[in-house]
Amino acid sequence: MTRLPPRMPPAKLPADAIFIIVTLLAAISWIFSKEAVAIMPPLLFMSARFLIAAVILAMVARAELRVLSRAHFIRCVKVGVVFGIAMSLWVEGLAASNHVGEAAFIVSLGVILVPVIAALLFKESVPRSTWVALPVACVGLALLSLNQQLLLELSQLLLLSAAALFALYFNLNTRAANPMSRDDKHGHAQHVPQVPVLALTTLVLTTVAAVTGLLSALLETWHIGVLAAQPMVWLWVTLSATVGTALRFYLQTYAQSLSPYSNGVIIMVLEPVWTALIAAAWFMERLSATQLLGCLMIFLALMITRWRALQGLLKSVFRKRQSP
Repeated sequence: MTRLPPRMPPAKLPADAIFIIVTLLAAISWIFSKEAVAIMPPLLFMSARFLIAAVILAMVARAELRVLSRAHFIRCVKVGVVFGIAMSLWVEGLAASNHVGEAAFIVSLGVILVPVIAALLFKESVPRSTWVALPVACVGLALLSLNQQLLLELSQLLLLSAAALFALYFNLNTRAANPMSRDDKHGHAQHVPQVPVLALTTLVLTTVAAVTGLLSALLETWHIGVLAAQPMVWLWVTLSATVGTALRFYLQTYAQSLSPYSNGVIIMVLEPVWTALIAAAWFMERLSATQLLGCLMIFLALMITRWRALQGLLKSVFRKRQSP
């Protein structure tokens, strides 16, 4: 009896290709957000955006949400509160900024600060590449502030604060999404199980919606009648919630599940570059030579922090070309 060859699995879009899409979605989301905050209160926009995105993801994550324990729920809310404060600073900085591309590069400094926060709060060692990247990033930030006699504008300070909190959020989110051990109140080792990724994302986004909504109610004035008369604002809110948040997070989670060893960590660094290019085309933004040099220095710092991953990618590409 002739044995049939094994059936090949259906072709899937490579993880790296999905990461490119995710990065583009993140860059486009900056445009949606900038358009929205020009019409409606920034914090109210963030609350609406994340609430819609959370509802969409909740429909996908129903099974995971049902099995969450109280401990899981508390961990998700804690992460969400930090992320909510970070997003509040981010959107206020974006609303006050005159250059979306510059803002994206400032926020990207959070990538460099991740290991620094991990060292300060969780006693982890800081890679040597981070110590090399930090002064380069500082030079880039200084170049961006030259027009203000080396004093950062309010928008830049808000965005830089957001970057630091994004770094804290990344550390907390990583620990929530992975199993860990810690000592209980009696000093005994206690295993803390991981939170399912989609459930974690859904609850974090819900918490962000609650935090930004509360801050908006306390600090902003709502003109519902005025907003209702401007259909474009709801277009930007819907696009930000669906394309820029729900779809982006879902695809990112899916790409990570396909290949934990993909080059996504390098590809995602390109977000500020895509953002600057799209902003230049959409808003006709033009950076001065000093601003451009500052952005390039920050991008160089980002690549330094990812040098080991970049080196591995280059070696992989070289081997493929050498193979017959």
